[in-house]
Amino acid sequence: MSKKSKNRILGIDPGTNLCGFAVIETQGNTITIIDMGVFNMTKCKNAQEKLKQIFEDISGVIDEFKPNEMAIEAPFFGKNVQSMLKLGRAQGVAIAGAMVKGLPIREYAPKKIKLAITGSGNASKEQVAGMLRNIIQQKFRTTSLDAADALAVAVCHHYQTSNKIFSRKEYGGWGDFLKDNPDRVK
Repeated sequence: MSKKSKNRILGIDPGTNLCGFAVIETQGNTITIIDMGVFNMTKCKNAQEKLKQIFEDISGVIDEFKPNEMAIEAPFFGKNVQSMLKLGRAQGVAIAGAMVKGLPIREYAPKKIKLAITGSGNASKEQVAGMLRNIIQQKFRTTSLDAADALAVAVCHHYQTSNKIFSRKEYGGWGDFLKDNPDRVK
């Protein structure tokens, strides 16, 4: 992808009660939020209804905003097996929704997302949301940390695929880095 071409990324923070989503548009190093929010499944009667709702909501966002690709937070390992199983189902349904629409999908571990946004793989949700405000020079209201997490997933994917931040190039000093990355200095 050239530096001048636009790309739309759908970021998903899966959940069975609240599923965060964010659609960003990138062009070079510019990131613009198109939409973000949560799908609320708390009023669904049972687990199957929640999964159906996630599938339909993701399909609707894809139809409305026409992203080129989707990035989703990968499973994490916790102590509560039942919670992990429910989350895995939500992730699977979200992935299926994107697959049906023909979107390429990438998964990112929670620590990798936090590291990409804050520089620390152990950052809190609040720290991630705060750093996103600094990265994206656009006001956004965080109605939910799940929406901010979805935004972080999308931004992490942009960084991974643009190779700007995660490139393996070694620099001899700050001068060399700044010469290659003048847009990183504000």
